[in-house]
Amino acid sequence: MSTGIERTVEDEGSAGDRTAREDWEQRISLRSDQRDTTAVPDLPPPAGLTARAGAGHVTLRWQPVDGAVGYLVHRAPAGSPRAALAPVDHHGGDVLAIPDTWYVDTTGEPGTAYDYAVASVPTVTECCAVGEPVTAAALPGGTVAPEVALVVDTAADGAPLPRPWQPMIGSERLSQLLCEDLSGGREIGTELTDALRRVHDEIGVATVRAHAILHDDLGVYREVDGEPVHDFTGIDRVYDRIMAIGLRPCVELGFMPRDLAGEPERTVFEYGGIISPPKDYDRWADLISALVRHLMERYGRDEVLGWDFEVWNEANLSVFWSSTRDEWMRLYDVTAAAVKAVDPRLAVGGPSSAAAGWVDELLEHAHHSGAPVDFVTTHTYGNAPLDVRPTLKRYRSTARIVWTEWGVTPTHFNPVNDGVSSATFLLHGMRSSAGRLDALSYWVASDHFEELGRPPRMLHGGFGLITVGGIAKARYHALHLLSRLGPTQLPVAASGDGADSLVQSWASRHDDGSLSILVWNHTLDQHKAAGDPALARTVRLALPGVAPGATAEVTRLDADHGDVATLAARLGVADWPTDEQWEQLRAADTLVPQPAKLRHAEGTAVLELDLPQPSAALVRVTT
Repeated sequence: MSTGIERTVEDEGSAGDRTAREDWEQRISLRSDQRDTTAVPDLPPPAGLTARAGAGHVTLRWQPVDGAVGYLVHRAPAGSPRAALAPVDHHGGDVLAIPDTWYVDTTGEPGTAYDYAVASVPTVTECCAVGEPVTAAALPGGTVAPEVALVVDTAADGAPLPRPWQPMIGSERLSQLLCEDLSGGREIGTELTDALRRVHDEIGVATVRAHAILHDDLGVYREVDGEPVHDFTGIDRVYDRIMAIGLRPCVELGFMPRDLAGEPERTVFEYGGIISPPKDYDRWADLISALVRHLMERYGRDEVLGWDFEVWNEANLSVFWSSTRDEWMRLYDVTAAAVKAVDPRLAVGGPSSAAAGWVDELLEHAHHSGAPVDFVTTHTYGNAPLDVRPTLKRYRSTARIVWTEWGVTPTHFNPVNDGVSSATFLLHGMRSSAGRLDALSYWVASDHFEELGRPPRMLHGGFGLITVGGIAKARYHALHLLSRLGPTQLPVAASGDGADSLVQSWASRHDDGSLSILVWNHTLDQHKAAGDPALARTVRLALPGVAPGATAEVTRLDADHGDVATLAARLGVADWPTDEQWEQLRAADTLVPQPAKLRHAEGTAVLELDLPQPSAALVRVTT
C-alpha cells in the first residue's frame, strides 16, 4: 500500500506542446522507477492505541514500534468492515504517514463516530498490517474555548535545545543572485540577496541549498572542437556573494550542462534545467573533480571541507531524471568518487529524493558498490519528516540525516503558503524533528522563485518565506520565534482538551535565567487552513518558582499579528500593491512584543492566553 498521494495522469501529451507549468503538473507524480529491490521488515501494528474525543478533533495515541519510520492512520465510519479502513488524508499533497506516536484528526464530522486503526510503516513505499480499531467521535465546539494547562518545570536541569532550522535554507537557483531583471517592480538579484542575508542574520541559518549550479546560465561546461572546456567564473560570482552574506553553499550537483547531456532536449522548469544523464561519464567525473579542486583553491581547503556535496535532485521523479534508477545509482557512484578523489574527507550524499523515496535503495546499493554516503538527503511536504533513523540502523549507516527540502505543500501557487496555518505547520514540523535529524531545510527563503514562471502577483501562494518586496510572511515569523528560544530545553506537563496534540509547546531557559515558552495551535488538516472556531483554545501557562516581580511579554502570530495575507486583504491589495500599500504592508513585517500580566499564587506565576487555530505565541519571562 502506498503511503503517499499519487496524482492521476490522464494525458501526458507532448512535452513540446506544453508550458513549463503544464509539463510540471503532468509529470510531477510520475515515479522514474518503482521496482522493489530491497527487503523491508514486516512490522506489527502499534500497541496501546487510544482515541480521545475533544472539541472539533480526535486525538489518537499509541506505543512506538521498533524499526518504524512512521505510522499510517486509517479511518472508516464506525461499524464498517475492516476492509473499509483507509488512510486519513490531511490534504498536504504528499506523504500521509506521520513520524510521531500521536495524531490529531480534524477531518471528520463532529458528532459522527469513526473507527480508527494504525499501521506501522517500515519505508515510505510500504505499509504493514493495520491494527485493531478503536472508535471515537469529535465533539462539537461550544461557545467557550476549552482550556489547556501547561506547567513548565522551571527548576529542571534541562537539555540542549535542538535547532534543526539553523543548518540550512532553500533558495531559487543561485544564478538569480546576479539577475538585474525586475519582478513586481523589484530587482530580483538584490531582493534574493537581501532575503538570504535576513535568514542568516536574524535566524542564524548557516548554509543555502539550491538547484542548477551546473546549469548553462553559469557557463560551467562547453565543448570546443569536441574537447571539454571548464569555466567556473560564474559559480565564483555566485558563491562570492553567498560567502559575503556569511552563508556557505550546500552544493547540489546538477543539472546537466547541454554539451555533456545524453538527451539535451529533456528539461524541467521554465529555465530548462536538463535532466539527462551525461553522454560521457568520464567527462562528467572530470567536471566534478575540477569544480571541487577549484572551490578548494578559491575558498580554502579547510573551508570547503565543511561543505556538503549532494548528488542531483529528486531523481525518483521522472520530471527530474530522464533515465532509470540503476542509471542514477551509476551517476551517484561516479560523482561520489570524483568528489572523494580531490579529498576523501569531503562529504557527499543523496539521494535527494522526493517523498522520502530511494533512501533504502541508495543505502542498499552503497552497501554493495562501496560508494560513500556521508549524509542521507530527502524531501517531503505537508507533513513532518519521517524518522529514517531505523533505515540507517538496518544498513549500519552512520550518515547524517539532512532533509534538504521541506515545506507546507509541494504545489506551486498554493494559497496555503501565504497564511498563518503554514506558520504553525512549520512549528509542528520543527518540534517533531528536533533531536532525530541533523537539518530541516525549509524550501525556500524568497518568493523570487521562478521554476514555473515569475510571480504573477505579490501574494500568489509562493514557496518563499519572504514576499517580493521583502515583507516577511507568517512562516518567516515562525522561524524567527523559534530562533528566540533559549539554549536549554525544559520539560512541560500538559493537560486538557487537545494538550500535546492540537496545542503544542516548546519551553526553554536562557543563560541569564529568563524563560521563553513558545505555544501554538495546529492541525495538519489543510482544509482548516483558514481556522476553525471549534479548535480555539485557552492556554493556562504555569511557571512554578517564578517569584513576584518577574515581568512577562507576549509576541503573537495570528491573523492580526504578522499575517501579511490578511493585512493585504483588508487593504484591498490587487496583484501588486500601490506605493502607499507597500508602506502599510510593512506593519506585518515585524512582530512586536506586548507586556503581559502574571498572576502569582502559591509560588507559581500564571499567564492565560487565548489561542485561536491557527496561531502561535512566544512568552518571555524575565525574573
